[in-house]
Amino acid sequence: MKKALALAVAATALFVGPAQAITYGTEDGNLHPYVGALVGTFEDGTYPFCSGSLVSSTVVVTAAHCADEGLIGVTFDAQYTSRSKIHTGTWYQHPGYYGGSDNPLDVAVIVLDKPVRGPTAEIAPLGLLDEMKAAGTLTQSTQFTSVGYGAQEDEPPHGWGLPGSTFTYLDTREYAIGHFNALGKGYLKISQNINTGSGGTCYGDSGGPQFLGGPESNLQVSVTVTGDTFCKSTNVVQRLDIPEVQSWLSQFVDLG
Repeated sequence: MKKALALAVAATALFVGPAQAITYGTEDGNLHPYVGALVGTFEDGTYPFCSGSLVSSTVVVTAAHCADEGLIGVTFDAQYTSRSKIHTGTWYQHPGYYGGSDNPLDVAVIVLDKPVRGPTAEIAPLGLLDEMKAAGTLTQSTQFTSVGYGAQEDEPPHGWGLPGSTFTYLDTREYAIGHFNALGKGYLKISQNINTGSGGTCYGDSGGPQFLGGPESNLQVSVTVTGDTFCKSTNVVQRLDIPEVQSWLSQFVDLG
């Protein structure tokens, strides 16, 4: 079935955990219309396999492990269907990305063939999270909103791979709010433990954005890259506010 293949593709693409989707979240509707689904055709059909964010009228930011090269299709429909409008564009990934767990350069862009009208996400300024940590404003209560397409949690939430556990794929844009866990040189860790009031990401949503603050925010600080196997504990995301990423992104989008 298509979702078994999607899980296999995700597991192959990542080096420390699953590709990501939204768990313990809320249907997004049109709250984040600049978050889209990367759509591909596989042996068992055509469906979303990763997510990304429109940061200018022609540039979508996503995760490097989602693809390798070539033309990529993106939809910004709140739910993907066979009738969804697909925007095509060319894939570029950070030249320093090689897939190692010590390599915080898991970022790519899709340069669309034609501009997309409407609002866009705003990339956080250089060093924002480091400045917040130094000032004491990056705390366990700091919220991050993850957005993406893909799997939703099983009910009750046993976790992937455990008896009776399944994930549901609605191919729908959703968001969830998690809370700060830890900050590294290239990665940000966000708690998605439902027992502490957080939600987060799971299979099918790599490349999707994290916005600093609640669901009204469009200030993007990172993209989803991995997490724990059961999608119940920690979302590990690629920071966009570090020099190695911003110097490369500036070739494609005006960072101000």
